[in-house]
Amino acid sequence: MTSQTCSPTEADAPYGWPDRLAAWADAQLTRMGLISRFGRDCALAVVLCLVTTGLLLLLFADPAQTPGLTLEPFQVSATIVLSAVQSLLLCVRRVHPVLCLWLVALPQVAMFAVLPAGAAVRGLAPAIAGYGCGALLPARRAVRVVAAVALFESAGLVVVSFLPGQSAAPSVAGQLVSGVLTYAASALFGAYIATRRQNAGLERLRAAEAVETQRARADAAIGLERSRMARELHDIAAHHLSGMVVQAAVVERLIDRDPQAAKEAAAWIRAQGRETLHNLRLVVGVLRGPGGGELDDEGAPVPGLGVLDRLVRTARELGTPVELVRDGEPMEVPPIADVTFYRVVQEALANVREHAPGAPARIVLRYGTADVSLEIENAARPAPDRPRVNRGFGLAGMQERAQLIGAALDAGPTPSGGWRVSLRLPLDGETTSPHAGAHRSVPHPGTRLAP
Repeated sequence: MTSQTCSPTEADAPYGWPDRLAAWADAQLTRMGLISRFGRDCALAVVLCLVTTGLLLLLFADPAQTPGLTLEPFQVSATIVLSAVQSLLLCVRRVHPVLCLWLVALPQVAMFAVLPAGAAVRGLAPAIAGYGCGALLPARRAVRVVAAVALFESAGLVVVSFLPGQSAAPSVAGQLVSGVLTYAASALFGAYIATRRQNAGLERLRAAEAVETQRARADAAIGLERSRMARELHDIAAHHLSGMVVQAAVVERLIDRDPQAAKEAAAWIRAQGRETLHNLRLVVGVLRGPGGGELDDEGAPVPGLGVLDRLVRTARELGTPVELVRDGEPMEVPPIADVTFYRVVQEALANVREHAPGAPARIVLRYGTADVSLEIENAARPAPDRPRVNRGFGLAGMQERAQLIGAALDAGPTPSGGWRVSLRLPLDGETTSPHAGAHRSVPHPGTRLAP
């Protein structure tokens, strides 16, 4: 006899307490080493045999439980043995469900012959066997098998009723109805449980597919955003670094005041420029991911905070009332951070137009002594006459950009029903005010330095 391992989905609990109870029982049986269907059915058969035998002993031990009936010791012993055999036959209920149902019906007919009609005993074994057929067999086959077994048991009961001493017609009719209802109800319940488990498995499969699809979309969106940032890194930094290398070579050739020191300084600048350019290309390759080739020249140089007014003006022309507030002494920020601030404002305004058309927005750019912060807040949309639509992965792109420059991004709803996006970049010693002599105005990306 082949031993089959129970499927883990049989003990899943997606609905309520019956499934949680099944999951708990599955865990306990697994802990006991019973992991096959046959092993678990044998355990069920033994437990049911002991319970049934104990109940029958209690029933027949007290004459008050069977008033008006006098049973011979042979009848009592035969009934207990037949009930025990009937329970033990459940060990094959899932390995051979049809055979199990027929085998369980045979002792039941034998008990009808042993006991008087009014004292017939029907245990749990027939109901459990019928449940197994309903749960494991296709619906049409289960109906045919259960109907045939119920007809066989009913015919056996009718035949037994004509034996000497079996003349209680009302009791026979009651047993017929009881048998048919037992098999039909148990098989129907088994089919219901099997259908519910199948639906739960399909739901879990669909949920897993939806999660995988969403993850793939998110990865694709993040990859696209990384590719865009890689191009922007090239547009902003590569041109400046290339110009620095060219200017350093010019300084090295032309300066004749303290030629040795000038040459050493110029050589150091050129070496640093080349190293930085090399490291930048490595970063761009990592951001582009596998398959990233050479950077293209698509698009214009990437703008920054210097052209924020132009972005605000465009947003106003598209129907979004925008207020721009600058607070503090303007200062230069690293080129990558400059682009990040601009892109966050651009994405936030696009979200306002998409999800809250016509709602006023306010942009606050603060230059502090320790950080530069940006806050974009919009009011609730005036007339929510259309459902909210997800445009894509704008927040994911903002978060990627913020992480790239070491800034903190926070986005979420406001108490008034609007939306707020804030970006804060801590400043270090290299970011200074334009009035500090150590830093000069950084050329716009794409500007060529004269040799």
